[in-house]
Amino acid sequence: MSRPLRIEYPGAWYHVMNRGRRREKIFSSAEDYELFIAVLCEAVEMWNLQIAAYCLMPNHYHLLLHTPDGNISRCMRHINGVYTQRYNRLHKKDGQLFRGRYKAVVIGGDNYLLEVLRYIHRNPLKARLVKTLDDFKWSSHRGYTSRAKKWNWLYKDFMLSMFSEKAGRAQKAYLEFVSQKEPEEIDTFYAKKKLPSLLGSDDFKEWVKEKFADLRFHREIPESRFLAPEPEDIFDAVCRCFETTKGSLMKSRRGMMKSRRGNRNPARDTAVYFLRKYSTETLAGVGSYFDIANYSTVSSIVDRVKNRKSNDKAFAKQLKKIEQMLEKGQRGT
Repeated sequence: MSRPLRIEYPGAWYHVMNRGRRREKIFSSAEDYELFIAVLCEAVEMWNLQIAAYCLMPNHYHLLLHTPDGNISRCMRHINGVYTQRYNRLHKKDGQLFRGRYKAVVIGGDNYLLEVLRYIHRNPLKARLVKTLDDFKWSSHRGYTSRAKKWNWLYKDFMLSMFSEKAGRAQKAYLEFVSQKEPEEIDTFYAKKKLPSLLGSDDFKEWVKEKFADLRFHREIPESRFLAPEPEDIFDAVCRCFETTKGSLMKSRRGMMKSRRGNRNPARDTAVYFLRKYSTETLAGVGSYFDIANYSTVSSIVDRVKNRKSNDKAFAKQLKKIEQMLEKGQRGT
């Protein structure tokens, strides 16, 4: 059974989401909402978790979390597990409440943290549950506009400090910020059918790829492929190993004078092989890089490289060298 990619490190920020099984309600009454918030407060105390924002919708929830100890999995096991137990006990039910494993998007950069904060707090407006954010009781929005001690458990001061060092100005700037809609980049990100595991700058994404390179291509974690080298890195490594140019990788030998090896282009075949191995592209997607119209041709090339690798020690050594170059490139990014 496949499982989601879990990127954990001290100081990581996450946008965590989960919804009810078969999209059923996970909050049926005010008592349920209060029960969940109580579980959040427990997690803060027990696991050194910092919760900067939450929004509890009838059939799903959103959390903005900071993990000083790098323990997101342990924190979420407590939150989802304990709430399910108490919900079932309260409603005299048993079994699974949530659809399965939670989704956690790792966030890099203060600007992106603020965008996620706004996205979470504006959820009730998007769902047309209320006309104003102040009308929605089950989010942390009210905590950002209040100085009451009951909100002390909420990790809001850090977020507000990004608006201003002065509390009054920070609250005013926050209200102005959440009154505006999200930028197109954020809308596009959250509109994706399969939500990516990272939200941040290119530098942040490359840092994560380097730090968690050992998770690449984990069979039980399909999302781990995003940690792989970029196509340009693959092309560069193949060109250096075969002492050729990128232009030659894109050209077929078909129609040209045959060499002793026939009409094959080993460097091109190798580039196709590694792109298929390292990327999430379909066969047709890989073919598009090389102007190969038929996906079956890509499959044949990959099989050809595999067969040669098994029977040609010198060629296998070349492939190993390219793999080492890509590993080194990832570490040096």
